[in-house]
Amino acid sequence: MLAFSIGVIVFLVAAWRYCSRFTWYESDPLYQLLSFIKDYILLFGGGLILAGWLWITYRFISKPLSYLDEIVKASEKLARPDAEEIVLPAELKNIQDELNLVRETALKNDLLAKEAEKRKNDLIVYLAHDLKTPLTSVIGYLTLLHDEPDLSVATRARFTQIALDKALRLEELINEFFDITRFSLSSLVLETRRINISYMLEQITSEFDPLLLEKGLSWQKDIEENVEILCDPDKMERVFDNLIRNAIYYSYEKSVIAIQLIKKEENVEIRFENAAKTIPQDKLERIFEQFFRLDAARSTSNGNAGLGLAIAKEIVELHHGRIQAESKDEKICFTVILPL
Repeated sequence: MLAFSIGVIVFLVAAWRYCSRFTWYESDPLYQLLSFIKDYILLFGGGLILAGWLWITYRFISKPLSYLDEIVKASEKLARPDAEEIVLPAELKNIQDELNLVRETALKNDLLAKEAEKRKNDLIVYLAHDLKTPLTSVIGYLTLLHDEPDLSVATRARFTQIALDKALRLEELINEFFDITRFSLSSLVLETRRINISYMLEQITSEFDPLLLEKGLSWQKDIEENVEILCDPDKMERVFDNLIRNAIYYSYEKSVIAIQLIKKEENVEIRFENAAKTIPQDKLERIFEQFFRLDAARSTSNGNAGLGLAIAKEIVELHHGRIQAESKDEKICFTVILPL
């Protein structure tokens, strides 16, 4: 502003000295104009300075305002992010980079949300189909038992057993629906007390002996005795139940499921290892995701909702522990680490 004022003064002085070289007559229109300017030099000078000040002020204000308009327009794109990058003037490169980072994060989160919703919708469709299948069988066999009173005892017993098996499968699927609801709408709450986790593992594994016999599997246990921890026994039982079922389902026939419990200085480590097809790394990284299942193919008899490992992870982490999965050389190993 000071430079502009000095420039105006220098210009006026130079113009005055230039005009003074000539002889002017009162009748000359230019002389009359210059004489008028001379008489009101302060007014004209002040007007020029004011006009210059207004022009400079406008330039200084309009540029930031134009930047602000561009930032507002770019921010509006974040409400509906797309693949097109946000471009701002070079002076606003830092803001441009930040906005593009937010845009990319929003796109990624939107994609993840759509994938999760699609998996959940597909799961509900699959489970609805699976509910119908055993229910149809139960109704069919019960109808035969009702309409055919002359069936032999052996046939009646066989039909009753089939109907019972299908009804039990139906109960499992309904429980999975409840799992989905609980997992989606509420957080788990722990009711902790001190328990003998060694005894719990021995008891749970013994309950699975019939399932192991069906598949020709066997236990290899290395469970340290009388290890006690503070935990919610019902929820921890569910963790072990899910991991053992998972091991039985994926194990090769006539193989061994190894369970090891080791007490360390500050924690207890429980390992579940079984012989099975090696899990690819990309699937291993997603194995604890909600509704993720290793088997893409559906199986009405033993399909599951893909919630077991996700819920197990949440329960373990609520106990301030951690759970991890490894798979190599046709082995699958889940390790649960819990604080003492």
